[in-house]
Amino acid sequence: MSSAAPPPPRSPAATPDAAASASPARTRVVRAPPRPRPRRAHPGATPPEWAERRPAVSVDYDRGRREARAEVEGVGAAALPARHRLRVEGSRWQRDWKVSEAAARVLALPRAEAGAVDAVLNCWAGRFARRNFPLLIREITISGNLQHAVHVFRWMKNQDNYCARNDIYGMMIRLYARHNQVDQARGLFFEMQEWRCKPDADIYNSLIHAHSRAGQWRWAINIMEDMLRAAIPPTRTTYNNVINACGATGNWKKALELCKKMTENGVGPDLVTHNIVLSALKNGAQYSKAISYFEIMKGANVIPDTFTLNIIIHCLVKIGQCGEANELFNSMRERRTKCPPDVVTYTSIMHSYCVYGQVENCKAIFDLMVAEGVKPNIPEKAREVFNKMKKNSCKPNKVSYNALIDAYGSAGMLKDAVGLLHEMEKDGIQPDVVSISTLLAACGRCRQITRIETILEAARSRGIDLNTVAYNSGIKSYLSFGDYEKALELYTTMRESNVKPDAVTYNILISGSSKLGKYTESLRFFEDMVESKVSSTKEGKLSEAESTFSSMKKSGCFPDVLTYTTLIQAYNADGGWKRAWDLFKEMEVNGIPPDAIICSSLMEAFNKGGEPERVLQLMEFMKKKSIPLNQKSYFEIIASCTMMRDWKTASEMIEYLDSSLSSISVGTLNHVLNFLGKCGKTENMMKLFYKMMTSCSTVGLSTYAVVLRNLLVVGKWRKYIEVLQWMEDAGVHPTLYMYQNVLPYIWRENGMDFAATMQEKISSLRDKQTWPY
Repeated sequence: MSSAAPPPPRSPAATPDAAASASPARTRVVRAPPRPRPRRAHPGATPPEWAERRPAVSVDYDRGRREARAEVEGVGAAALPARHRLRVEGSRWQRDWKVSEAAARVLALPRAEAGAVDAVLNCWAGRFARRNFPLLIREITISGNLQHAVHVFRWMKNQDNYCARNDIYGMMIRLYARHNQVDQARGLFFEMQEWRCKPDADIYNSLIHAHSRAGQWRWAINIMEDMLRAAIPPTRTTYNNVINACGATGNWKKALELCKKMTENGVGPDLVTHNIVLSALKNGAQYSKAISYFEIMKGANVIPDTFTLNIIIHCLVKIGQCGEANELFNSMRERRTKCPPDVVTYTSIMHSYCVYGQVENCKAIFDLMVAEGVKPNIPEKAREVFNKMKKNSCKPNKVSYNALIDAYGSAGMLKDAVGLLHEMEKDGIQPDVVSISTLLAACGRCRQITRIETILEAARSRGIDLNTVAYNSGIKSYLSFGDYEKALELYTTMRESNVKPDAVTYNILISGSSKLGKYTESLRFFEDMVESKVSSTKEGKLSEAESTFSSMKKSGCFPDVLTYTTLIQAYNADGGWKRAWDLFKEMEVNGIPPDAIICSSLMEAFNKGGEPERVLQLMEFMKKKSIPLNQKSYFEIIASCTMMRDWKTASEMIEYLDSSLSSISVGTLNHVLNFLGKCGKTENMMKLFYKMMTSCSTVGLSTYAVVLRNLLVVGKWRKYIEVLQWMEDAGVHPTLYMYQNVLPYIWRENGMDFAATMQEKISSLRDKQTWPY
């Protein structure tokens, strides 16, 4: 809590001159003319020069490099009050860094740890000037490094001269929003109000935008209503973010309602608003309504852009009005300066031709796109990578060819995909069942029914036995054309070939038959599915994964760490820890180094299989191999300690967790709290709970429930009541049973005053309930 100078730091990261000693001898820094630092700045004045970000360039003549950056002077030691200035001048550990230099030293730390960040910033003379704090946070948040920013903000709040400010909280909320950590951003929003900082429109908009990106439209609406209650008028940006939150989740009715409300409140919609509403209608499959809304836009003289017209073309194709879609596409080409077609436009038009089997027209549109300088997004990139492999003497294997076939098939370029099949054979690589499955699926997308027989015949002539996936692709393609007889014939061949249908097979047959009006046949397929005891799509996947894994090794495609991880996770889901362990040892024998992900997956398999001792053995192996522990590893280690009642190892793990509580999930922390409580370590449980309340943005009802339950077990009912009060102060409403559970302990020790308080709480809650007791 004190801002006094710390003892001399020992670590290189904490030493002020550590970075300076490594700088090159001949480095010239070119910057704007220096400006004198003022001794004092009036708090109500416009932003002074020392707070501005000024460009600077450093040139390293020895290495031939240059670096452009922004520098912020800040309030230096010369402008500090006399008591602080003398204190700084009397210590050889204090450095008069600029704000930008202090931020750079923090960001240069290899790991964002609380101790290292504190050691650097406690050597900075500028910490005695409160006006440097928002500048420091600004430089850290601009870098986008969340962990460093969290530790700097925590350090800042521990300084004696810290004062909560709107701009500091606003920058931190926006940084959390950039990293999609909505709960933490919302927690800071509530925290700033507890410090009597009134959020402005920008902070509200940032928080609403974060919830919009996360698809939490109800939260976005609630925050906007809080904004209205705070007498802050929502801006057009506010409405756009809330409407986008509703539209992204397909809630088009709410989006239209908000758009109407927006107009009624005097905030007129702009083109961005209209595009958001159109996207909401498209995501909600309301294609006709989107086209009608577009007509209203034209009646209101709203000029559309490329994004608008792309949505309308997509909707026209979906409702079968491909002629109107082509007319709109041609008008975009004519008005190239206003609404030029992009890759999305061309893709939609190509899709419209593919729907009706006009592959030649689709190819013509693709060639037109390339000729007009619009870069394709997928098939062309895949081909470029493929050609580079050949150019660099890296011979493509079966996997490379299959990936390129899939890219062409997904883009509707069936002719090129089939051509690759012949190219494979010229290179001496025989196609496999994956190649055939991909081509069969492409036939359905390109509506080329005649090609299905050709591909099936090609598979038979090459001796390729079809598997379940290949038969599913063929059956689905036939049903997409409405050819039920061909689909049934292929299904019969599948059964005669002793290829077992899975849930996907039956789903395709039942859905396809129903769409063709063959309801009796659909029921028959359902009865076959029940008789075959096919209950879920996951059954049989493990055997397929093992088969694919074996095929990879036989064909010379050596599995990497990702392949091993996938199979170990499959064994984990199936409860086979022994097979997962054997696979892990096989990976070591093959010289493939494991990573944190595969080790944590194996730990989970051990815990599920009742082998907690092996988890600790694997932890020692990870330490020996210098493999860092991730969050899942910590969770599994603590879970194994819970089963083994190993308090010593668990306490070591919890110490590691202290420095990164803000990034750990609530479930993991609740598990740790529960473990400490069950082991009788109530004081340690409460210490961790205090740290959670200070470092985590919000502590929810589930966390409080864990703490309260373990306090009652050891009879600490007074602390229980104190935690209940913390809940109420934090805005978390205790349940009725939380008040009722503590009453027997109060009566046992004649705490009548507490009993009366609890009875009032219980009566109040019962009055609010709608059900009788």
